[in-house]
Formats: sequence, structure tokens, C-alpha cells
Amino acid sequence: MAGTRVDATPAPGSGPARHRPLGVVTRGTTNPNRLRRVDNWIVETCGEALRDAADPLVVDLGYGASPVTAVELRARLAAAVRPDVRVVGLEIDPVRVAAAQPSADPPRLTFARGGFELAGLRPALVRAFNVLRQYDEREVAEAWRTMTAALAPGGLLVEGTCDELGRLAGWLLIDADGPRTLTLAAKLSTLDTPAELAERLPKALIHRNVPGEPIHDLIRALDDAWHAAAGYAPFGPRQRWLRAVSAVRDAGWPILHGPRRWRHGELTLPWPSPTP
Repeated sequence: MAGTRVDATPAPGSGPARHRPLGVVTRGTTNPNRLRRVDNWIVETCGEALRDAADPLVVDLGYGASPVTAVELRARLAAAVRPDVRVVGLEIDPVRVAAAQPSADPPRLTFARGGFELAGLRPALVRAFNVLRQYDEREVAEAWRTMTAALAPGGLLVEGTCDELGRLAGWLLIDADGPRTLTLAAKLSTLDTPAELAERLPKALIHRNVPGEPIHDLIRALDDAWHAAAGYAPFGPRQRWLRAVSAVRDAGWPILHGPRRWRHGELTLPWPSPTP
């Protein structure tokens, strides 16, 4: 939704449109539990920032044709982080905003029309998933700047993509200074090879998965380590993944956290390491 301005006629239930939404309508594909992996990571990684926020406002940008993932995000954050968290689902398409209203639970969960400008809100956290994937790579940096400029002080943006069932995903943690970390995540019970993760890299990286680029080297190293750990397969995919991630770290990649997070099928690195 970067760079294109769309008429700001308010949708039913969205209130007056004081800010012109920035972006274009995306496909809107969604499924229940599609974003469970990133939501659980947000709880673990961004939970402290939300607990410390003066206003625990979270924006789910581009929730799609169904509000289900916004409903799930609010429930997960309320249960695990703080019960007074407020989630606002933003969509450019007024039809989607109107369709979401039966799922609203004000003030805890509301839906409104908005784009990268975040409808004038000042959230502590934004989740923007499967939005920039449909944009040109040249538009990504501008979209990041627009969203982070609207954050509350110390606010965070989680931007990424996943497959239709949420089994493969990649996302970035971004603040006002730019990207901080890259996370790759997979449902290990259905993972054939880590090379599959290349299909779900964030837009800023997906076209850089070519020989000579660090992100290509990272995925190749992880894939090689996975195949080298084939002897662990009888103990289950989790043990094989743990062995592979440990081997990649031992090879010099600055992988963060530890087995407690790795066991969920995650791998997180500081942003400079997988970028040119």
C-alpha cells in the first residue's frame, strides 16, 4: 500500500476519515491461525514494549477480507501481555471495513479505514503482514518510513509475509531507525527443506535471494545444515531443526535467542547480517 493515494470516503462504522489512506487494495486472502507464528513471536519479543506503553494500542494493517486474524491478535495479546490492549484493524477497502463490524468489540477491538499513514493513530505496535508482498520492491522503504513516522515514541513495526496456511513465514522488526531483526519461521512438521523459506521472505529481501547476496548464503547454509542433520530425523523435525540452527550459528551467523525460541521453528538474526 505504498505511494498510491486512495479516496478517503468513510466506510460504515469507521467514523469520519480525517486522513487520506495511502496504498492500494490488496488481495485480502486470509485464514484462521494464519498469523499464529508471528503473533506468538510478538508476544515473546515485543511484549515488554507493550507492557511499558502508556497506551497499548496495536494496529493490524491490511487484515484482509476477513477480520479473523485481527480478532486472534487481540485475544493473544490480551491473554499473554496485558488485558487492556486495544487493536484497531485498518483496511483501505471500505467494503472490508463494513464487513468486519460484527466482529468489533469496542474499545478493545475496532475496525476503520486506513493505509500506511495509520489513519492518524499513534500505535505502540503495528503488524503489517502480506501487504508489501504485492508492491514493487522500490516502494518498500517509503512504506516503512510512513508507518514508523506514525508510531508512538518507541513504537515497533512487524512487517512480513507468510503462505496461505501460515506454515512458512518471514518478517522484520522495524523501529524509527529502520530494520532491527529478520526472522524466518516454519511449521517443522510440514517442512521438507529450509530452502522453502525463500518463497516467503519479506519483500525487501525476496528478490535478493540470488548467488552473491547474504540472504542467499544464509538460506543455503541453513539448508545444508538441515540435510547434514538428517541423522536426527528419527528424533523428530524439532530436534533436526535445533541441530541445523546450532550448526549455522557455530559457522559464524549471529543467530539470536536460543533453543527456547528455535524449537518453535524460528531463526532470528540482526538485520545487517542477511542484507547487502
